[in-house]
Amino acid sequence: MAEAKQTTKKPAAKNATEVKSIADMQNDLASKQADLLESKRSHRAGELVNPRVLGTSRKEIARLHTAIKAAELAAKKESN
Repeated sequence: MAEAKQTTKKPAAKNATEVKSIADMQNDLASKQADLLESKRSHRAGELVNPRVLGTSRKEIARLHTAIKAAELAAKKESN
């Protein structure tokens, strides 16, 4: 019998959002939301080559929302 192929998990790469300020993350969020809107328009018009961009963009936006919320909570905790 053939041996099962073992896959190794790659270590999670640290996101650049961890060292960014809240304002920088909010700017990135605004630009990603604008990109998502543009991608949705292109998809409706049938011009979007890779529709997976839509899901990827939504996930990036959600990650940014999470990082912003965590940074705000950390800043609030430090101030108390």
